[in-house]
Amino acid sequence: MLNRIIEFSIQNKLIIGLFILGLIGYGVYEVSRLPIDAVPDITDNQVQVITITPALGAPDVERLITFPIEQVNSNIPGLKQIRSFSRFGLSVVTIVFDEGVDVYWARQQVTERLQQTQDQIPKAFGTPILAPVTTGLGEIYQYAVRPKAGYENKYTEMDLRTIQDWIVRRQLLGVKGVADVASFGGFLKQYEIAVDPAKLKASGVTINDVFAALQNNNQNTGGAYIEKGPTVLFIRSEGLVGSSVDIQNIIVKNLSNGAPLMIKDVADVRLGHATPYGAMTYDGKEQVSGAVVMMLKGANSNEVIKNVKERIAQIQKTLPEGLIIDAFLDRTKMVNGAIITV
Repeated sequence: MLNRIIEFSIQNKLIIGLFILGLIGYGVYEVSRLPIDAVPDITDNQVQVITITPALGAPDVERLITFPIEQVNSNIPGLKQIRSFSRFGLSVVTIVFDEGVDVYWARQQVTERLQQTQDQIPKAFGTPILAPVTTGLGEIYQYAVRPKAGYENKYTEMDLRTIQDWIVRRQLLGVKGVADVASFGGFLKQYEIAVDPAKLKASGVTINDVFAALQNNNQNTGGAYIEKGPTVLFIRSEGLVGSSVDIQNIIVKNLSNGAPLMIKDVADVRLGHATPYGAMTYDGKEQVSGAVVMMLKGANSNEVIKNVKERIAQIQKTLPEGLIIDAFLDRTKMVNGAIITV
């Protein structure tokens, strides 16, 4: 058999040469697709459950949120360990599984058991959610959304964060291999209602009345339909708030003289921002906004970064004039440097 192979190879040098070239080309192609990284990912096979509850202190977070979540997840098959921490306004429970357990099966099991905590965790204290399917080495790309020279005064910190959340982030989430895009920096836009206690007392209403009025007057409702000849008229009531003027005109109650008491009569409605716990700056001169792109667990970092860069180039064309997306961390450089060293 071996003699026949050698004889065929000698008599058909062209075919063998083409076969070798094809094999080399295929090998080079496969090498380019290998999920090579600069450092090994030693993160446990885990599922994280995160609950944000701004109104609770650490002891209450542990008692009302963290402990019930740990308890319902303590008997999942393949469970290795459960660790957690409770901070002011935050509960993080990390459920570690054996390496052979499929992470998506594990997430399904955790999701099913979280349904059991709905009756144990008060609704006003937050809803537990699963962290993205990523690892400790999932931060592969970081960028900043900043104004160009000459446009510094055109965009505020709130504008930059709003553009990041509603234009850049939403498009990056559709990139193959991206698990999440974590925004930070800038000011998170909010509509603030600054209630005047003196006006509340003079009008005979309480802060609870204001809360109830806002909740009841900020929703759409649907009804049935009315048949009119060959056509059907669907009934729909639109009540979602669309601007600060809509908030101002919400009726809190009707006074004894029949006049409506509106939000603008007892409060000042304005744009504000969430309390910042840090800042992201560019060269220490100005505040900007940005994000960290988190890679899906097990994905090829080089391929994902390539897809992210292509999408960033497309997003750049849709940004308002004077804004750019400036990348300051790219895992590709570190991976290529490690491979060249090897």
